[in-house]
Amino acid sequence: MPTPKTMTAEEAVKMVQSGDRLHWPCVAAAPEHLIRALVARADELQNVHITHLYTEGYADYVLPQYEGHFWLDSFFIGGNVRKATQAGYADYIPCSLSDTARIIREGHQRADGVFVMVSEPDDEGYVSLGTSVDCTLAAIETARYVIAQVNKYMPFCYGDARIPMSKITAFVRHDVPLIEPEFPTLSEQDITIGKHAAALIPDGATLQIGIGNIPNAVLAQLGGHKHLGIHSEMFSDGVLPLIESGVIDGSQKKVDVGKHVATFLKGTQKLYDYVDKNQDVLINDVAYTNNPAVIASNPKVVGLNSAIQIDLTGQVCADSMGTKMFSGSGGQLDFMLGAGASEGGIPIVAMPSATAKGVSKIVPTLTEGAGVVTPRTVVHWVITEYGAVNLFGKPLRERARLLTSIAHPSAREGLERAARERFGR
Repeated sequence: MPTPKTMTAEEAVKMVQSGDRLHWPCVAAAPEHLIRALVARADELQNVHITHLYTEGYADYVLPQYEGHFWLDSFFIGGNVRKATQAGYADYIPCSLSDTARIIREGHQRADGVFVMVSEPDDEGYVSLGTSVDCTLAAIETARYVIAQVNKYMPFCYGDARIPMSKITAFVRHDVPLIEPEFPTLSEQDITIGKHAAALIPDGATLQIGIGNIPNAVLAQLGGHKHLGIHSEMFSDGVLPLIESGVIDGSQKKVDVGKHVATFLKGTQKLYDYVDKNQDVLINDVAYTNNPAVIASNPKVVGLNSAIQIDLTGQVCADSMGTKMFSGSGGQLDFMLGAGASEGGIPIVAMPSATAKGVSKIVPTLTEGAGVVTPRTVVHWVITEYGAVNLFGKPLRERARLLTSIAHPSAREGLERAARERFGR
Protein backbone atom coordinates (compact mmCIF):
# COMPACT_ATOMS: atom_id res chain seq x y z
CA MET A 1 0.00 0.00 0.00
CA PRO A 2 1.62 3.32 -1.05
CA THR A 3 2.50 5.76 1.70
CA PRO A 4 1.27 9.36 1.27
CA LYS A 5 3.94 12.00 0.85
CA THR A 6 4.99 13.68 4.09
CA MET A 7 5.29 17.47 4.07
CA THR A 8 4.94 20.50 6.28
CA ALA A 9 1.55 22.00 7.08
CA GLU A 10 2.48 25.10 5.09
CA GLU A 11 3.24 22.97 2.04
CA ALA A 12 0.15 20.80 2.42
CA VAL A 13 -2.40 23.60 2.69
CA LYS A 14 -1.19 24.98 -0.66
CA MET A 15 -3.49 22.33 -2.14
CA VAL A 16 -6.40 24.53 -1.08
CA GLN A 17 -7.55 26.86 -3.85
CA SER A 18 -9.96 29.79 -3.82
CA GLY A 19 -13.53 28.56 -4.02
CA ASP A 20 -12.72 25.17 -2.48
CA ARG A 21 -15.05 23.60 0.06
CA LEU A 22 -13.33 22.08 3.08
CA HIS A 23 -14.44 19.83 5.90
CA TRP A 24 -12.81 18.69 9.12
CA PRO A 25 -13.90 16.54 12.10
CA CYS A 26 -15.24 17.68 15.44
CA VAL A 27 -14.13 18.21 19.03
CA ALA A 28 -10.69 16.75 19.89
CA ALA A 29 -10.09 15.52 16.33
CA ALA A 30 -10.11 18.97 14.71
CA PRO A 31 -6.56 19.32 13.27
CA GLU A 32 -5.63 22.72 14.67
CA HIS A 33 -2.11 22.64 13.23
CA LEU A 34 -3.49 22.41 9.69
CA ILE A 35 -6.25 24.94 10.37
CA ARG A 36 -3.74 27.52 11.60
CA ALA A 37 -1.62 26.99 8.48
CA LEU A 38 -4.72 27.51 6.34
CA VAL A 39 -5.64 30.76 8.10
CA ALA A 40 -2.06 31.98 7.60
CA ARG A 41 -2.77 31.80 3.85
CA ALA A 42 -5.90 33.94 4.11
CA ASP A 43 -4.57 36.76 1.92
CA GLU A 44 -3.99 34.29 -0.93
CA LEU A 45 -7.47 32.75 -0.79
CA GLN A 46 -11.03 33.87 -1.55
CA ASN A 47 -14.35 32.21 -0.78
CA VAL A 48 -13.07 29.07 0.89
CA HIS A 49 -16.15 27.38 2.33
CA ILE A 50 -15.88 25.30 5.53
CA THR A 51 -18.22 22.78 7.16
CA HIS A 52 -17.87 20.86 10.41
CA LEU A 53 -19.76 19.81 13.49
CA TYR A 54 -19.00 21.40 16.82
CA THR A 55 -15.33 22.09 17.53
CA GLU A 56 -13.42 23.63 20.41
CA GLY A 57 -10.45 25.91 20.65
CA TYR A 58 -8.96 27.74 17.67
CA ALA A 59 -11.48 29.01 15.10
CA ASP A 60 -10.05 32.30 13.80
CA TYR A 61 -11.42 31.61 10.33
CA VAL A 62 -14.76 33.08 11.50
CA LEU A 63 -13.27 36.41 12.60
CA PRO A 64 -14.54 39.52 10.78
CA GLN A 65 -11.14 40.25 9.22
CA TYR A 66 -11.37 37.01 7.24
CA GLU A 67 -14.72 37.80 5.66
CA GLY A 68 -14.51 37.02 1.96
CA HIS A 69 -11.61 34.65 2.55
CA PHE A 70 -13.33 31.97 4.66
CA TRP A 71 -16.97 31.14 5.33
CA LEU A 72 -18.29 28.59 7.83
CA ASP A 73 -21.61 26.77 7.57
CA SER A 74 -21.61 24.53 10.63
CA PHE A 75 -23.78 21.51 11.31
CA PHE A 76 -23.76 22.42 15.02
CA ILE A 77 -22.73 25.71 16.62
CA GLY A 78 -19.98 25.43 19.21
CA GLY A 79 -19.07 28.13 21.69
CA ASN A 80 -15.98 29.08 19.68
CA VAL A 81 -18.06 30.16 16.66
CA ARG A 82 -21.33 31.19 18.37
CA LYS A 83 -20.74 34.95 18.49
CA ALA A 84 -19.54 35.01 14.88
CA THR A 85 -22.60 33.04 13.75
CA GLN A 86 -24.98 35.30 15.64
CA ALA A 87 -23.22 38.37 14.19
CA GLY A 88 -23.55 37.09 10.62
CA TYR A 89 -19.94 36.07 9.94
CA ALA A 90 -20.86 32.37 9.80
CA ASP A 91 -24.03 30.36 9.37
CA TYR A 92 -25.75 27.16 10.48
CA ILE A 93 -27.26 24.30 8.45
CA PRO A 94 -30.47 23.06 10.11
CA CYS A 95 -30.33 19.26 10.15
CA SER A 96 -30.31 16.21 12.34
CA LEU A 97 -26.84 14.77 12.66
CA SER A 98 -28.02 11.54 11.02
CA ASP A 99 -28.43 13.53 7.78
CA THR A 100 -25.04 15.27 7.78
CA ALA A 101 -23.22 12.45 5.99
CA ARG A 102 -26.01 12.26 3.41
CA ILE A 103 -25.83 16.02 2.87
CA ILE A 104 -22.15 15.60 1.94
CA ARG A 105 -22.47 12.36 -0.02
CA GLU A 106 -25.32 13.73 -2.14
CA GLY A 107 -23.46 16.98 -2.79
CA HIS A 108 -25.77 19.38 -0.98
CA GLN A 109 -22.57 20.49 0.77
CA ARG A 110 -19.68 19.10 -1.26
CA ALA A 111 -16.19 18.57 0.08
CA ASP A 112 -13.28 19.35 -2.24
CA GLY A 113 -10.74 18.90 0.52
CA VAL A 114 -10.64 17.37 3.98
CA PHE A 115 -8.34 18.06 6.92
CA VAL A 116 -8.13 15.24 9.48
CA MET A 117 -6.07 14.20 12.47
CA VAL A 118 -5.07 10.53 12.47
CA SER A 119 -3.21 7.99 14.55
CA GLU A 120 0.07 6.35 13.73
CA PRO A 121 -0.38 3.73 10.98
CA ASP A 122 -0.84 0.09 11.98
CA ASP A 123 1.10 -2.84 10.54
CA GLU A 124 -1.52 -3.36 7.81
CA GLY A 125 -1.24 0.14 6.39
CA TYR A 126 -4.28 1.67 8.04
CA VAL A 127 -4.59 4.84 10.11
CA SER A 128 -7.44 5.73 12.43
CA LEU A 129 -9.56 8.86 12.51
CA GLY A 130 -9.45 8.26 16.23
CA THR A 131 -11.91 10.11 18.39
CA SER A 132 -14.20 11.40 15.64
CA VAL A 133 -15.69 9.94 12.48
CA ASP A 134 -18.94 11.98 12.48
CA CYS A 135 -19.66 12.90 8.82
CA THR A 136 -15.96 13.15 7.96
CA LEU A 137 -15.89 9.71 6.38
CA ALA A 138 -18.45 10.93 3.83
CA ALA A 139 -16.20 13.91 3.06
CA ILE A 140 -13.15 11.66 2.63
CA GLU A 141 -15.08 9.46 0.20
CA THR A 142 -15.98 12.40 -2.03
CA ALA A 143 -13.04 14.85 -1.74
CA ARG A 144 -10.23 15.48 -4.24
CA TYR A 145 -7.59 15.64 -1.52
CA VAL A 146 -7.24 14.62 2.13
CA ILE A 147 -4.55 16.17 4.32
CA ALA A 148 -3.85 14.24 7.51
CA GLN A 149 -2.10 15.52 10.61
CA VAL A 150 -0.42 12.41 12.04
CA ASN A 151 -0.43 12.70 15.82
CA LYS A 152 1.09 10.08 18.11
CA TYR A 153 -1.41 11.14 20.80
CA MET A 154 -4.44 10.24 18.67
CA PRO A 155 -5.80 6.87 19.83
CA PHE A 156 -6.22 4.12 17.27
CA CYS A 157 -9.98 3.46 17.25
CA TYR A 158 -11.79 0.81 15.27
CA GLY A 159 -15.08 0.70 13.39
CA ASP A 160 -15.42 3.19 10.56
CA ALA A 161 -12.52 5.17 12.07
CA ARG A 162 -9.99 2.74 10.56
CA ILE A 163 -9.17 3.81 7.00
CA PRO A 164 -6.45 2.79 4.51
CA MET A 165 -3.54 5.17 3.99
CA SER A 166 -4.45 5.17 0.30
CA LYS A 167 -7.29 7.56 1.21
CA ILE A 168 -4.72 10.16 2.33
CA THR A 169 -3.11 12.61 -0.09
CA ALA A 170 -0.49 14.05 2.27
CA PHE A 171 0.79 13.46 5.80
CA VAL A 172 1.83 16.27 8.12
CA ARG A 173 3.59 15.18 11.31
CA HIS A 174 2.56 17.19 14.37
CA ASP A 175 2.30 15.63 17.81
CA VAL A 176 0.16 17.37 20.40
CA PRO A 177 -2.00 16.08 23.29
CA LEU A 178 -5.73 16.08 22.58
CA ILE A 179 -8.13 18.59 24.09
CA GLU A 180 -9.40 17.53 27.51
CA PRO A 181 -12.56 19.04 29.03
CA GLU A 182 -12.97 20.14 32.61
CA PHE A 183 -15.81 18.41 34.45
CA PRO A 184 -17.61 20.74 36.88
CA THR A 185 -18.62 19.42 40.29
CA LEU A 186 -22.16 18.08 40.28
CA SER A 187 -24.70 20.25 42.09
CA GLU A 188 -27.49 18.95 44.31
CA GLN A 189 -29.87 19.85 41.48
CA ASP A 190 -27.85 17.76 39.01
CA ILE A 191 -27.79 14.81 41.38
CA THR A 192 -31.56 14.99 41.95
CA ILE A 193 -32.23 15.05 38.20
CA GLY A 194 -29.81 12.14 37.79
CA LYS A 195 -31.69 10.10 40.39
CA HIS A 196 -35.04 10.73 38.67
CA ALA A 197 -33.60 9.60 35.33
CA ALA A 198 -31.75 6.58 36.72
CA ALA A 199 -34.97 5.34 38.33
CA LEU A 200 -36.48 4.97 34.84
CA ILE A 201 -33.56 3.00 33.38
CA PRO A 202 -34.02 -0.78 33.44
CA ASP A 203 -31.33 -3.42 33.55
CA GLY A 204 -30.27 -4.35 30.02
CA ALA A 205 -30.89 -0.85 28.66
CA THR A 206 -28.87 0.59 25.78
CA LEU A 207 -27.77 4.13 26.62
CA GLN A 208 -27.48 7.25 24.51
CA ILE A 209 -25.74 9.61 26.84
CA GLY A 210 -23.49 12.57 26.23
CA ILE A 211 -21.29 14.93 28.16
CA GLY A 212 -22.29 17.46 30.79
CA ASN A 213 -23.47 17.63 34.36
CA ILE A 214 -26.81 15.89 33.88
CA PRO A 215 -25.48 12.92 31.85
CA ASN A 216 -22.67 12.53 34.38
CA ALA A 217 -25.19 12.72 37.22
CA VAL A 218 -27.27 9.98 35.60
CA LEU A 219 -24.24 7.74 35.05
CA ALA A 220 -23.21 8.23 38.67
CA GLN A 221 -26.50 6.66 39.77
CA LEU A 222 -26.23 3.49 37.69
CA GLY A 223 -23.73 1.53 39.77
CA GLY A 224 -26.38 -0.96 40.87
CA HIS A 225 -27.63 -1.72 37.34
CA LYS A 226 -26.77 -4.75 35.22
CA HIS A 227 -25.94 -5.45 31.58
CA LEU A 228 -26.21 -1.90 30.24
CA GLY A 229 -24.97 -1.08 26.74
CA ILE A 230 -23.85 1.99 24.82
CA HIS A 231 -25.04 3.10 21.40
CA SER A 232 -24.62 6.85 21.44
CA GLU A 233 -23.71 9.88 19.41
CA MET A 234 -20.83 10.32 21.84
CA PHE A 235 -19.64 9.31 25.27
CA SER A 236 -17.10 10.53 27.78
CA ASP A 237 -15.29 9.51 30.97
CA GLY A 238 -18.52 8.99 32.90
CA VAL A 239 -18.97 5.54 31.34
CA LEU A 240 -15.55 4.23 32.37
CA PRO A 241 -16.35 3.28 35.99
CA LEU A 242 -19.44 1.43 34.76
CA ILE A 243 -17.45 -0.44 32.11
CA GLU A 244 -14.70 -1.29 34.59
CA SER A 245 -17.22 -2.60 37.13
CA GLY A 246 -19.07 -4.67 34.53
CA VAL A 247 -22.31 -2.66 34.72
CA ILE A 248 -21.87 -1.74 31.05
CA ASP A 249 -21.09 -4.88 29.08
CA GLY A 250 -23.36 -4.58 26.02
CA SER A 251 -24.49 -8.16 26.41
CA GLN A 252 -28.21 -7.42 25.98
CA LYS A 253 -27.83 -5.45 22.76
CA LYS A 254 -29.09 -6.97 19.52
CA VAL A 255 -26.86 -4.81 17.30
CA ASP A 256 -23.09 -4.58 17.96
CA VAL A 257 -23.39 -6.94 20.90
CA GLY A 258 -20.72 -6.29 23.51
CA LYS A 259 -19.44 -3.18 21.70
CA HIS A 260 -19.46 0.43 22.88
CA VAL A 261 -20.58 2.50 19.88
CA ALA A 262 -20.34 6.24 19.18
CA THR A 263 -19.50 8.58 16.33
CA PHE A 264 -17.21 10.85 18.36
CA LEU A 265 -15.66 11.07 21.82
CA LYS A 266 -14.79 13.86 24.18
CA GLY A 267 -12.95 13.21 27.40
CA THR A 268 -9.73 13.12 29.33
CA GLN A 269 -6.54 11.23 28.63
CA LYS A 270 -7.98 8.35 30.67
CA LEU A 271 -10.74 7.93 28.07
CA TYR A 272 -8.31 8.25 25.17
CA ASP A 273 -6.06 5.60 26.73
CA TYR A 274 -9.04 3.28 27.22
CA VAL A 275 -10.22 3.43 23.61
CA ASP A 276 -6.74 3.13 22.05
CA LYS A 277 -6.52 -0.20 20.19
CA ASN A 278 -9.62 -1.38 22.05
CA GLN A 279 -11.72 -3.51 19.72
CA ASP A 280 -14.68 -3.30 22.12
CA VAL A 281 -15.07 0.37 21.05
CA LEU A 282 -16.44 1.23 17.61
CA ILE A 283 -16.31 4.81 16.32
CA ASN A 284 -18.69 4.75 13.36
CA ASP A 285 -20.16 6.94 10.64
CA VAL A 286 -22.85 9.25 12.03
CA ALA A 287 -25.19 7.95 9.30
CA TYR A 288 -25.08 4.66 11.21
CA THR A 289 -24.89 5.71 14.86
CA ASN A 290 -27.69 8.27 14.55
CA ASN A 291 -29.95 6.33 12.18
CA PRO A 292 -33.24 5.99 14.10
CA ALA A 293 -33.84 2.55 12.56
CA VAL A 294 -30.45 1.30 13.78
CA ILE A 295 -31.02 2.87 17.20
CA ALA A 296 -34.43 1.21 17.47
CA SER A 297 -32.92 -2.20 16.64
CA ASN A 298 -31.59 -2.43 20.19
CA PRO A 299 -34.07 -3.03 23.03
CA LYS A 300 -34.71 -0.66 25.93
CA VAL A 301 -32.90 2.28 24.34
CA VAL A 302 -32.67 5.22 26.72
CA GLY A 303 -32.25 8.51 24.83
CA LEU A 304 -31.20 11.27 27.22
CA ASN A 305 -31.40 14.81 25.86
CA SER A 306 -31.82 18.34 27.15
CA ALA A 307 -33.70 21.51 26.25
CA ILE A 308 -33.54 25.28 26.33
CA GLN A 309 -37.34 25.54 26.67
CA ILE A 310 -40.39 23.26 26.71
CA ASP A 311 -43.87 24.67 26.22
CA LEU A 312 -47.03 23.43 27.91
CA THR A 313 -47.88 21.15 24.98
CA GLY A 314 -44.48 19.43 25.05
CA GLN A 315 -42.70 21.18 22.19
CA VAL A 316 -38.95 21.11 22.81
CA CYS A 317 -36.62 23.93 21.77
CA ALA A 318 -32.99 22.88 22.04
CA ASP A 319 -31.20 24.94 19.38
CA SER A 320 -32.04 28.62 19.77
CA MET A 321 -33.02 31.41 22.12
CA GLY A 322 -35.88 32.96 20.24
CA THR A 323 -34.56 33.86 16.81
CA LYS A 324 -30.93 33.73 17.96
CA MET A 325 -29.24 30.44 17.11
CA PHE A 326 -27.37 28.96 20.05
CA SER A 327 -26.30 25.41 19.18
CA GLY A 328 -28.19 23.14 16.77
CA SER A 329 -30.58 20.25 16.46
CA GLY A 330 -27.74 17.79 16.94
CA GLY A 331 -28.84 14.19 17.31
CA GLN A 332 -31.74 14.88 19.65
CA LEU A 333 -34.53 13.96 17.25
CA ASP A 334 -32.55 10.97 15.93
CA PHE A 335 -32.42 9.43 19.39
CA MET A 336 -35.87 10.54 20.50
CA LEU A 337 -37.31 8.75 17.46
CA GLY A 338 -35.00 5.76 17.83
CA ALA A 339 -35.64 5.31 21.54
CA GLY A 340 -39.37 5.81 20.99
CA ALA A 341 -39.42 3.01 18.42
CA SER A 342 -37.19 0.70 20.46
CA GLU A 343 -38.85 -2.20 22.29
CA GLY A 344 -39.18 -0.88 25.85
CA GLY A 345 -37.42 2.33 24.84
CA ILE A 346 -37.39 5.42 27.05
CA PRO A 347 -36.90 8.84 25.39
CA ILE A 348 -36.03 11.44 28.04
CA VAL A 349 -35.67 15.21 28.03
CA ALA A 350 -33.93 16.22 31.28
CA MET A 351 -33.17 19.79 32.33
CA PRO A 352 -33.16 22.13 35.32
CA SER A 353 -36.55 23.71 35.91
CA ALA A 354 -35.08 27.21 35.57
CA THR A 355 -32.05 28.98 34.14
CA ALA A 356 -29.20 30.20 36.32
CA LYS A 357 -31.00 33.56 36.34
CA GLY A 358 -34.18 31.98 37.68
CA VAL A 359 -36.18 32.07 34.44
CA SER A 360 -38.50 29.09 34.02
CA LYS A 361 -37.54 26.68 31.24
CA ILE A 362 -41.11 25.36 31.15
CA VAL A 363 -43.11 28.11 29.46
CA PRO A 364 -46.67 28.73 28.22
CA THR A 365 -45.39 29.14 24.65
CA LEU A 366 -41.91 29.02 23.20
CA THR A 367 -40.20 32.35 22.73
CA GLU A 368 -41.11 33.86 19.37
CA GLY A 369 -38.78 32.50 16.70
CA ALA A 370 -37.58 29.55 18.80
CA GLY A 371 -36.96 26.34 16.89
CA VAL A 372 -38.85 23.13 17.62
CA VAL A 373 -36.18 20.44 17.64
CA THR A 374 -38.43 17.70 19.00
CA PRO A 375 -42.15 17.99 18.23
CA ARG A 376 -44.73 17.32 20.92
CA THR A 377 -45.80 14.17 19.08
CA VAL A 378 -42.45 12.53 19.85
CA VAL A 379 -41.86 13.62 23.47
CA HIS A 380 -42.21 11.00 26.22
CA TRP A 381 -40.51 11.60 29.57
CA VAL A 382 -39.61 15.09 30.84
CA ILE A 383 -37.50 15.43 33.98
CA THR A 384 -36.52 18.34 36.20
CA GLU A 385 -35.29 18.38 39.78
CA TYR A 386 -38.98 18.38 40.80
CA GLY A 387 -39.83 15.04 39.23
CA ALA A 388 -40.41 13.02 36.08
CA VAL A 389 -43.59 12.99 33.97
CA ASN A 390 -44.56 11.03 30.87
CA LEU A 391 -46.38 13.07 28.21
CA PHE A 392 -46.73 10.31 25.63
CA GLY A 393 -50.35 9.65 24.74
CA LYS A 394 -51.57 12.44 27.00
CA PRO A 395 -54.01 15.18 25.86
CA LEU A 396 -52.98 18.83 25.90
CA ARG A 397 -54.59 19.77 29.22
CA GLU A 398 -53.05 16.78 30.95
CA ARG A 399 -49.64 17.64 29.46
CA ALA A 400 -49.93 21.18 30.79
CA ARG A 401 -50.84 19.89 34.26
CA LEU A 402 -47.98 17.39 34.30
CA LEU A 403 -45.37 19.88 33.10
CA THR A 404 -46.56 22.47 35.61
CA SER A 405 -46.09 19.92 38.40
CA ILE A 406 -42.34 19.69 37.67
CA ALA A 407 -41.81 23.39 36.89
CA HIS A 408 -40.03 25.70 39.31
CA PRO A 409 -42.48 26.59 42.11
CA SER A 410 -42.18 30.29 41.28
CA ALA A 411 -43.53 29.63 37.78
CA ARG A 412 -46.39 27.27 38.56
CA GLU A 413 -49.14 29.81 39.22
CA GLY A 414 -48.41 31.59 35.95
CA LEU A 415 -48.32 28.30 34.04
CA GLU A 416 -51.67 27.23 35.52
CA ARG A 417 -53.19 30.55 34.52
CA ALA A 418 -51.77 30.28 31.00
CA ALA A 419 -53.15 26.76 30.64
CA ARG A 420 -56.64 27.90 31.65
CA GLU A 421 -56.54 30.78 29.17
CA ARG A 422 -55.33 28.47 26.40
CA PHE A 423 -57.42 25.38 26.98
CA GLY A 424 -60.40 26.77 28.89
CA ARG A 425 -61.58 26.09 32.45
